[in-house]
Amino acid sequence: MSQKNSLPGLCRRPPVGGGLPPYIWVGLGGTTALILTTYYAFLDEVPLTKRKRWMATSPEWEQRLGDAEYKNLLNAHRGDVLPANHRAAVTVKRVGERLAAAASDVLAREESQTQHQRNSSITSAIHNKPYTYTVIRSDTANAFVLPGNHVFVMTGLFRFMQDEDDLAAVLGHETAHNVARHAGEKVSAHVVINILARLSLLFDPTGVLFTWLIPAASLFRELPNSRQQEMEADQIGLLLSAQACFDPRAAPRFFRKLQDDNNGGNVEFLSTHPSHHRRIARLEESMPAALQTFQQDRCAPLRQAMKEARHVAAFQAQAREQQQYPPRTHNKKPSSSSL
Repeated sequence: MSQKNSLPGLCRRPPVGGGLPPYIWVGLGGTTALILTTYYAFLDEVPLTKRKRWMATSPEWEQRLGDAEYKNLLNAHRGDVLPANHRAAVTVKRVGERLAAAASDVLAREESQTQHQRNSSITSAIHNKPYTYTVIRSDTANAFVLPGNHVFVMTGLFRFMQDEDDLAAVLGHETAHNVARHAGEKVSAHVVINILARLSLLFDPTGVLFTWLIPAASLFRELPNSRQQEMEADQIGLLLSAQACFDPRAAPRFFRKLQDDNNGGNVEFLSTHPSHHRRIARLEESMPAALQTFQQDRCAPLRQAMKEARHVAAFQAQAREQQQYPPRTHNKKPSSSSL
């Protein structure tokens, strides 16, 4: 017997795929095709910025989720919510509604221009749901928005504001998060991470890779993505402020002031935001387009009307406060000369 015939195992070509059974490769191929098909089916475009992203949620689902969380937060802060007729609450609502109207107008125009695009987040019908504005008494400087058009503002943020343009910078930023459906995008990112983690069990049945993949993916995907969303909200918010005829130059001014005072560690509004210098630089890059909108002829009479509305609101607030806390009167006894 020859040496070649005596050692047949050394001369044979190893099975294709490193010895994996064919059904494994068929399963992997089918899974890959399914992932690619699903990815392109749910590919979406952010309004205004045109950034592509993957979305697994619908606006209706996000709205139901936000409505439920809104009720939970109202219950949790029920002792600290300012009444609707409080001067601060009235101001926030007035400025916020102007920004919401501007967002609806912008989305309606975008929607008319992109009717042929199936994968777009331009949903003016959903956005036309009235906004709620809740002001919470708190020393913390923060503001946030929930899906379903629910905006929360902490009173600690007011100490950094000198006028309504500053307030519009904050509310414009929060409205922009809603316009861009950033909350749904974060949920979709978690869906992707969980799918990849479970697929890893095909290669690592022990689950070691699974336990490592989720926190690692969260760190390397969510932090940069969160900062990207904040930059995007700055950009869209700047345009919304200008569209609503608020001075967009207030945005970099306000955020500089906020950052300078962040040493106390009580400014949660900056916790997930990009660096101060990078953020201001991006705002300045978007400023020419925003100023062009703000300096249109239509804004001059509108800002005058807004000024008059502020005076009326201040007078009404003062009248309410006087009714609630009437001045004390001293009953003097009549003097003898008056008898």
